[in-house]
Amino acid sequence: MPGHPNFDLVARPRLLDRQGPSDSTARTRDSPRTDPSGGPPGHPALAMVRDASPGWLRQGVEASLEALGADHVDLYQVHWPDPNTPFAESATALREMVDEGLIGHVGVSNFDVDQLREFPGVEAIQPPYHLFRRDAETDVLPYAAEHDLGVLAYGPLAHGLLGGGFDEHTTFPSDDWRSHSPDFTGLGFGRNLAVVNELRDFAERRGATIGQLAVAWVLAHPAVHVAIVGARSPRHLDESLMAGAAPVTGPAPEGM
Repeated sequence: MPGHPNFDLVARPRLLDRQGPSDSTARTRDSPRTDPSGGPPGHPALAMVRDASPGWLRQGVEASLEALGADHVDLYQVHWPDPNTPFAESATALREMVDEGLIGHVGVSNFDVDQLREFPGVEAIQPPYHLFRRDAETDVLPYAAEHDLGVLAYGPLAHGLLGGGFDEHTTFPSDDWRSHSPDFTGLGFGRNLAVVNELRDFAERRGATIGQLAVAWVLAHPAVHVAIVGARSPRHLDESLMAGAAPVTGPAPEGM
């Protein structure tokens, strides 16, 4: 499935416990910024700029700490490769902030294996990974396992497709990237829904929801440590947290 700007990731630290972090620690932070000169349909003022320059990285860390009232960030991630900044410069800037105690660990997201090799000191990778998108199994996940990198898989519910709430009548607003994606419109959407229905039956025979099955499937891969799941309600979150109870024995269990 095609990638899309993850604007929500920039604000993720603000979605921690309403009382603030339990200690003085932020969990994650990413590095994209927006540019008022233009953006995607429906977001003309939110053009995604992939900026991993040392100055912007430090500004992002300091802004996060101030917003959170925290003294350090556990994991700071370069969310997209920046074509205008050498990876070594970004890595050096992040390592300096590790040495200063502002960052605990350095990660990247949406990097391929060649880019990972060029980014010294990386400790974690955040790739897209779900039942409809498995290309990470051929390169990024084996590389992460070989080099002992933490893996935080995003999109385990395939941007809602594996949440179980879509049907042939589902449509998306024009400012939603899915309204322009062949995976969520037309014949492609119909084919995907047919697969989802089969997976739902598979899950129900095992006493799980399709969402739980999808998350458990991602977590069953031996290289994956975390599945990043979004939720619009406490009920959805509770369902996702029960994913560990879904009986999945490996990346491609029999019948899936």
